[in-house]
Amino acid sequence: MSLIKSISGIRGTIGGRAGDTLNPLDIVKFTSAYATLIRRTTPITTNKIVVGRDARISGEMVKNVVCGTLMGMGFDVVNIGLASTPTTEIAVTMEEACGGIIITASHNPRFWNALKLLNEHGEFLNKAQGEEVLRIAEAEDFEYADVDHLGKYREDDSYDQKHIDMVLGLDLVDVEAVKKAKFKVAFDAVNSVGGIILPKLFDQLGVEYTGMFTEPTGDFQHNPEPLEKNLGDIKALMQKGGQDIGFVVDPDVDRLALFCEDGTMYGEEYTLVTVADYILQHTPGNTVSNLSSTRALRDVTEKYAGCQYSAAAVGEVNVVTKMREVGAVIGGEGNGGVIYPAAHSGRDALVGIALILTYLAKRGMKTSELRATYPPYCIAKNRIDLTPDTDVDAILAKVKDMYTGKEGTEVNDIDGVKIDFPEKWVHLRKSNTEPIIRVYSEAATMEAADEIGKQIMDVVYSMTK
Repeated sequence: MSLIKSISGIRGTIGGRAGDTLNPLDIVKFTSAYATLIRRTTPITTNKIVVGRDARISGEMVKNVVCGTLMGMGFDVVNIGLASTPTTEIAVTMEEACGGIIITASHNPRFWNALKLLNEHGEFLNKAQGEEVLRIAEAEDFEYADVDHLGKYREDDSYDQKHIDMVLGLDLVDVEAVKKAKFKVAFDAVNSVGGIILPKLFDQLGVEYTGMFTEPTGDFQHNPEPLEKNLGDIKALMQKGGQDIGFVVDPDVDRLALFCEDGTMYGEEYTLVTVADYILQHTPGNTVSNLSSTRALRDVTEKYAGCQYSAAAVGEVNVVTKMREVGAVIGGEGNGGVIYPAAHSGRDALVGIALILTYLAKRGMKTSELRATYPPYCIAKNRIDLTPDTDVDAILAKVKDMYTGKEGTEVNDIDGVKIDFPEKWVHLRKSNTEPIIRVYSEAATMEAADEIGKQIMDVVYSMTK
């Protein structure tokens, strides 16, 4: 029983009873609700909605249901086929479409799938829009088109190349410098759409590459979340030597993790930090990441005169909103998500790869040498399990009051409670799907990060006795 409905979309395991899992009936209802919202609110008159999907085994089935439902709602469907999340996002704007649906469960295992919902800008729906989709779905407040107003269907497989053209055309991507560097890279595409688009990108960058798990079967050969514990195969390949850098993407290619030439993990938190360092050298400006991301981005930002760092609530739409508010030139999330507005306002692993290869080429450094130029921080992740009747909001409010006003401590409550100490921080967030508090903490060593996190956890436990 795993069906999760939220403002960011619908997500669940495949198979089972209606209402309990991600199944055709619930896909129809949710797609109909989304189409109804778009019909009522879009300023775009093209009547088109773009659909793209990752390579999950269930993707073909879900795609057929989604496309048929959209046509039944009277929208013309542009199916771009197997495509990354960022590819689908840019297809929405290039098609001048009313919106888009990405069929992907991101880093979730193979038996999950999900619908990610986009507006006419190729960006995720905001909170109010997401809540309205949920309301429409619950009330079944939708109406289908009659036979004379059914939508049309078109397939277009050109968007991988259009995406690559956009990336290579960025002012700060130096294709000739990358070609001259003669990089040798390895990459892990985790049996999804990265195995289709990344070889094309590397070919056009003049990079020699070795791919792992490139067949887009959707039968993931390891846990698809790009964390070091799941990446033993590419780590072993890098340790053999002969590669300059290793790239790892998740199934929908919006997250990017790196390996150094010696097989050590670069750290997914430092993907954004490295890209930001390069961007700020050429286009000084502000930066944004979410509250659970490394302090290293703030440190790097403040190296450059007049540049300021801001924190956003967790979630890509919140980061993008904050970036617009402060006029950020670069931003993203510590999970390897790079958002570069000069390209588009969405996490994009291809943008990250092209900018990092350009930066490495211009610095003339080994990947490990570049990593050593950044402040060393470690993030520990823990959780506090609670009973379903625990008042989590009240607990977080008490934690906030306890630390507010303490000398040398800053408290931010835009998303849970984050306590910033001079040399470390702890962030507590309520889960939207289960009775737990997620606890993220960062310090100069993993031991120190875990210690400060558990100190705050003990404070919470004392409140629940």
